[in-house]
Amino acid sequence: MRRSGASVAALGIALLTGCIYGFAGGGLPPNIHSVAVVPFDNDTPSPNVQSELATQLSKEVESRLGLRPASESRADAVVRGRITRFDVGIPVAYSSQPNVTSAQREVRITVDVEILDQVSGRVIWTRKGLVGSGTYSERDEDSGRKAAETKIVNDIIAGAQSQW
Repeated sequence: MRRSGASVAALGIALLTGCIYGFAGGGLPPNIHSVAVVPFDNDTPSPNVQSELATQLSKEVESRLGLRPASESRADAVVRGRITRFDVGIPVAYSSQPNVTSAQREVRITVDVEILDQVSGRVIWTRKGLVGSGTYSERDEDSGRKAAETKIVNDIIAGAQSQW
């Protein structure tokens, strides 16, 4: 009976250290140390979205997942995707007071994204139709677009971290 108690304790320690090890690297496989964020293909008429999303995504993937930047040919993992929709000016709320009328509008950006483990050739994480949205006051579309891009980036990071 004593031997089985020691075996259970050893198994518990192995599982515990395995779980701790599994969280290393933001939930990515242990062979992933570098990343390339490829600018997403852009099917929309808004060229700013592509460059802004690539810049923000590169910075956040590297810092929050602890990965080194690398060229696509040398990276352990590649983040790539397609911007499929960019909807702007969607009415959200109106406020009307005497002599003052204001409106809240929304920007929605839809992307398809995947993170590829180039070493194994396996897709680590993928999402089709990922939507980021951001509200803005009239004549301040930039703030809404940046909020939508931030939501997309956060969802991609969360997706990568969920792979433990």
